[in-house]
Amino acid sequence: MNLTPVLTEKSLKEAKEGRYTFYVDMGLNKYQIKELIEKTFGVNVVRTRTMVNKGEVKTTMQGRKKMVKPRKKAMVVLKEKEKIDIFENVK
Repeated sequence: MNLTPVLTEKSLKEAKEGRYTFYVDMGLNKYQIKELIEKTFGVNVVRTRTMVNKGEVKTTMQGRKKMVKPRKKAMVVLKEKEKIDIFENVK
């Protein structure tokens, strides 16, 4: 199962408030995402929200076609006082 943290300015800012963002496999539902994060990081997930970024074909500056693959993003909220260390060490 694929679980990749999203490390952007916005996601790092939200991580300080206890909301963490990950890219996950398209086939996972909210309950499976919750179990995966709890098992992987040893934390308690309170809420899970998901969104799907559709795939599309974009044109580059040289006129070439580029396929952007679809991805699923999951935003999870943890219990009070719990953290995931991956988001804390990045500057």
